[in-house]
Amino acid sequence: MGKEEGYLPLFETKRAKGIVLYRIFAASIFAGICLIWFYRVSHIPKAGEDGRFGWIGLLGAELWFGFYWILTQASRWSPVYRHPFKDRLSQRYESELPGVDVFVCTADPTIEPPMMVINTVLSVMAYDYPPEKLSVYLSDDGGSEITYFALLEAAKFAKHWIPYCKKYNVEPRSPAAYFVSSDDAVDADHNQAADLAGIKKLYKDMENEVEDTVKLGRISEEVRSKHKGFSQWDTYSSRRDHDTILQIVIDGRDLNATDVEGCVLPTLVYLAREKRPQYHHNFKAGAMNALIRVSSNISNGQVLLNVDCDMYSNNSQAVRDALCFLMDEAEGNEIAYVQFPQNFENVTKNDLYSNSLRVISEVEFHGLDGYGGPLYIGSGCFHRRDTLCGRKFIKGCKSEMKWEISRKREETGIHELEENSRSLASCAFEENTEWGKEMGLKYGCPVEDVITGISIQCHGWKSVYCNPTRKAFLGIATTTLSQTLVQHKRWSEGDFQILLSKYSPAWYAHGNISLGLQLGYCCYCFWASNSLATLFYSSIPSLYLLRGVSLFPQVSSPWLIPFAYVIIAKYTWSFVEFLWSGGTILGWWNDQRIWLYKRTSSYLFAFIDTILNSLGHSDSAFVITAKVSDEDVSHRYEKEVMEFGASSPMFTILATLALLNLFCFLGVVKEAIMGEGMTKLYVTMPLQILLCGVLILINLPLYQALYLRKDKGKMPSSIAFKSMAFSVFACICFKYLY
Repeated sequence: MGKEEGYLPLFETKRAKGIVLYRIFAASIFAGICLIWFYRVSHIPKAGEDGRFGWIGLLGAELWFGFYWILTQASRWSPVYRHPFKDRLSQRYESELPGVDVFVCTADPTIEPPMMVINTVLSVMAYDYPPEKLSVYLSDDGGSEITYFALLEAAKFAKHWIPYCKKYNVEPRSPAAYFVSSDDAVDADHNQAADLAGIKKLYKDMENEVEDTVKLGRISEEVRSKHKGFSQWDTYSSRRDHDTILQIVIDGRDLNATDVEGCVLPTLVYLAREKRPQYHHNFKAGAMNALIRVSSNISNGQVLLNVDCDMYSNNSQAVRDALCFLMDEAEGNEIAYVQFPQNFENVTKNDLYSNSLRVISEVEFHGLDGYGGPLYIGSGCFHRRDTLCGRKFIKGCKSEMKWEISRKREETGIHELEENSRSLASCAFEENTEWGKEMGLKYGCPVEDVITGISIQCHGWKSVYCNPTRKAFLGIATTTLSQTLVQHKRWSEGDFQILLSKYSPAWYAHGNISLGLQLGYCCYCFWASNSLATLFYSSIPSLYLLRGVSLFPQVSSPWLIPFAYVIIAKYTWSFVEFLWSGGTILGWWNDQRIWLYKRTSSYLFAFIDTILNSLGHSDSAFVITAKVSDEDVSHRYEKEVMEFGASSPMFTILATLALLNLFCFLGVVKEAIMGEGMTKLYVTMPLQILLCGVLILINLPLYQALYLRKDKGKMPSSIAFKSMAFSVFACICFKYLY
């Protein structure tokens, strides 16, 4: 259907209201920033004067902060909001909806428990979508026969679960998530209550089977004898040395592969690609590329969805939402992928570790969408198969997305299909090919998803950000500070590597995407670079308090006005933006704390490691974030008590900075009592004292963890000793030896 008179689009795009007012407000902040820069340059202390080093350092930090603030405006300058019309999609294309292949990726059965993985698999198998057009692939990079066993159990349970979901139109369709909130909802419906009791029993039986096998640590001989698929582990050496293991668990073409209502089931496939010690496996990107090739031979869906194993489907209509964008007659042909936000089910009320990425999801990605589309963030993303495989956009060229039955597949037996597909996941397949370069996900970076997305956009394609009221996917957020910092180190390190690579948005994307989108990418690529300026600003002004040297305007100086305005305006807007995005007052304060912790630890280590990597002194490694916590940790997390239990170099830096600011502030108080009055100090150094005081307030959980707490989540004594020694040494050296 072309765009004709009376044409109704499959989605609408609305510009945010109040953009003009915001731009005026942002311009006033920029004017204040320029005045601060002018003040710094025009008041540099003369050579030999005390404070010259700190002054010049603050000038550099403020130049950086101003530059970075400008980058952040790209994602706020022209935000848009999308709304799909699923009813129109059904009216026009219900019988022609394309095939959809769903990729679920897991890598470690210990960190990512099999029950969590199969709940995600079951949630996408139960999508409100024609099952004959839906295929689900589980990529197990851990090559675990226990995970495979769990999938077999899930396949049996799906025969009951999918009909139950469709009969009662339940949400969400992850069994574990649904059962948590289902009891109250079905009390009034006796029939559903009976069915719910039955489905719960089946789920519990499945869970017991899987958990018993996990505890045993191996597959029993009885189970092995019932399933021929386990024979593929006979030559298995280790998770890093084994043949391709491929099993079509449910064949959607098989008339006998039906649920208890006699309806066809989605195709379900298990894949553990070949691993050999002499071949680099390229982490998640390598697994995804193997899935793309294998799926092309089995189901060849025109649309690909990839989700992390902890990101279950929370909205059974999400696939139809995505298709509204990809199949729109007017604009759909230029859209390569539809990105949904990452949301989490276990975030505490006040978001202790700022895991929700609230402002990014609710503000910044809508802003990037106004410039041609958001980043590809590696999960919850619907792709056109051909664009993910390197196809470039050609204006006027249409890509039909209609259901086609592959005669070749219909004529091929399941065993032959498995054999033909195994070689596509072999280690040697990609040698002397464009896979990982021009085809599939790109290699060589911990955030392979981002460089893949920017490459697709540089080929002329656009992307769309879809953020429905009912969240499309829900995952598991980190529950300790250590996990949070490690995760952000990986993200910021990968993004910084992109900045220094051939895929840098600063030059690779120049002329291929809009300037606003370039700046938006740079905003994330410069995360790691923020560490140096933040580290300087959170330590040097406080140290100069010990020497009684002012680095900011006095109360009587008119130059205090731009500093005060920029600080008040910037943080007031940040506060309003956070609350508008659904956060709480205490949540915003936690967000500021984690902002400081990330910049002075995660980003610092990411910056150092990236520089060392570029000099050839270290290699990038993909770190999987743990998805499980012990009972004590979970209890403290639910009570919003920060977890420091593990020993980490990052904690040493955080504790040292916290104690340094505390000692500097106590030094000022002592000076006010013993020497100069507090009033005089307040007049001469108001912003320095305020900055030091705010840093102390932000670090209250650290002081508690260092000296007051007795639980296992307190700061290790070794870190308490080292941080105190470092901070005292720094204070003494700066006051008496500098």
